[in-house]
Amino acid sequence: MRVKVKLFGLLRIDSGIKEVELEASTVRELYPLLLAEMRRRDPECSLDEKDLRACVVAVNERRAKPGTKLSPGDVVCLLPPVAGG
Repeated sequence: MRVKVKLFGLLRIDSGIKEVELEASTVRELYPLLLAEMRRRDPECSLDEKDLRACVVAVNERRAKPGTKLSPGDVVCLLPPVAGG
């Protein structure tokens, strides 16, 4: 399924990717594809799958789990954890 993936916060800054379209049938399948795209654009990108798994994921503005099935045209948002003081 072709879906749109949007990145936010430090994930967007570190990867240089605002949004990208990928083919995957579950959220979990997106992680290696997204990492490959990050490294294609910037071979020195230091993000890894652990960073992606730590994110809050939303599919079509609803919180989702890694096993959530995707449909064509879905919008997947990855929001990294935020800390403050």
